[in-house]
Amino acid sequence: MTIALVDYEMGNIRSIRNALRIITEDVRIVSTGSELGSPDAIVVPGVGSFADGMQNLRQQGFVEPLTELVINEETPYLGICLGLQFLADYSTERGVHDGLGWISGEV
Repeated sequence: MTIALVDYEMGNIRSIRNALRIITEDVRIVSTGSELGSPDAIVVPGVGSFADGMQNLRQQGFVEPLTELVINEETPYLGICLGLQFLADYSTERGVHDGLGWISGEV
């Protein structure tokens, strides 16, 4: 099993990687959308501001590949903290900011 661990510069990637290695040794840390490939599962951790996190996801080219893999190809997705919040339509933290829009609602 290959797990893609999304590093958009807002999370404790090393701790999450170490925890995931209990499941599989094949944990790939990816820093751009083009590095995602075709993993068996995707993990998106994160702490901090929703707006900053979404901005980083966009700048690093993750939004379209994640949507393709998770929504169209049904690749399992685990969002931790911000990684889960991103699924909503938008957040009202420090203004109104668009999320991935995979789940209808507001954070």
